[in-house]
Amino acid sequence: MAERLVVVGGDAAGMSAASQARRLKGPDELTITAFERGHFTSYSACGIPYWVGGEVAGPDALIARTAKEHRARDIDLRMRTEVTELDLDRGRVRCRDLEDGGRESWTGFDALVLATGARPIRPPLEGIDAPGVYGVQTLDDGQALLRGLQGAPGPRAVVIGAGYIGVEMAEALIHRGFAVTVLDQAAQPMSTLDPDMGALVRAAMCDMGVEVVTGARVTGVLTGADGRARAVVTEDAEYPADVVVLGLGVRPETTLAEAAGLPLGASGGLRTDLALRVSGQDHIWAGGDCIEVRDLITGEYRHIALGTHANKHGQIIGANVAGGYATFPGVVGTAVSKVCDLEIARTGLLESQARAAGLRYVTVTIESTSRAGYYPGARPMHVKMLAERRTGRLLGVQIVGREGAGKRVDIAAVALTAGMTVAQMTALDLGYAPPFSPVWDPVLVAARKADAAVRAAGTA
Repeated sequence: MAERLVVVGGDAAGMSAASQARRLKGPDELTITAFERGHFTSYSACGIPYWVGGEVAGPDALIARTAKEHRARDIDLRMRTEVTELDLDRGRVRCRDLEDGGRESWTGFDALVLATGARPIRPPLEGIDAPGVYGVQTLDDGQALLRGLQGAPGPRAVVIGAGYIGVEMAEALIHRGFAVTVLDQAAQPMSTLDPDMGALVRAAMCDMGVEVVTGARVTGVLTGADGRARAVVTEDAEYPADVVVLGLGVRPETTLAEAAGLPLGASGGLRTDLALRVSGQDHIWAGGDCIEVRDLITGEYRHIALGTHANKHGQIIGANVAGGYATFPGVVGTAVSKVCDLEIARTGLLESQARAAGLRYVTVTIESTSRAGYYPGARPMHVKMLAERRTGRLLGVQIVGREGAGKRVDIAAVALTAGMTVAQMTALDLGYAPPFSPVWDPVLVAARKADAAVRAAGTA
């Protein structure tokens, strides 16, 4: 008999795993059943802010492979079906058909893949679940938000949280013609950057017309007589709102796994081995936003929800389920975003993370340009670099600048993965021509300055 693979979750990690397993084993060797509770499969959640902002079409443009296409490859993909229980002792999952009156059934498995993703953080505040308050994680969420924007009673929008999601949604709402206020309890927006770099993001947001209020702890959402959100309240003020968008980040969706007694880490994400097999389990794998991943710099485990990781996880899981061998060694924490024409990127550790890891470090910040200074279109770029004080090992890089700035972080990501020192980085043979870079690329300028700081610290 063919082995039975069950996949819980029909987006990046889950369907990449199913597709890879199918490439390696035919239906006579392996049957594949996948469950997705939403209306869409294999889509780019990262593209939702640009769909909401009207920059890209959607939702069809964001779907990499439809349910019909998966089924044509002998994958039994069951949409609008929610898995409600894992029975690991009997090797089966309980499913509820969300379109057929909640009819329930059991499906058996020999191998199980958990790709349940993440859920938007929705703090337990008064009014947080009122109509007019939206989280943004799935295409269904994007559709609900667009409908809400079209039916909003006025032009005022409040975004709670100024991380990646919050900043991207603020830009999308500006494009839609809303007056936008962003509230965040941190000292500066983008807590994924150090505060001095976050200040550059704040300035750009203010320039585009966003009211940025930091040091603001939200205490609730006020509702009108119709029950709809009408304002967001902080400890110090009240901000009128016709639409409220939550940009507080996400948490691993591991409710099923926790109920089944599977091991979770400090962030609530599933813990796996290098092959992405759930710790202590022989036939259960997990990947995507529901797991923790190893930080290659500190060796600690972190929850980082990114589509790049999820797709890699799926490929690795699919290979292993099909009898092959592949591993996921970990990450260095690379991310890139933008607000209007300002590009924001980071990789490695922030100063707070380096301190928490017990590392002694030096830090430098340089200002350069994206092209040769004399070439038309050269724009300013700030690069901040952290290096280990004694060894000079690169620990982290943050970049804020205009066109051509963001993807330069990839240079640092490779250097971090390779364990390079800032001195070694200064010798990197990077591409140069005036339209693309100064003679000394800004990342290398920062590396030179960091190397000098390391040597100076060594003699202090």
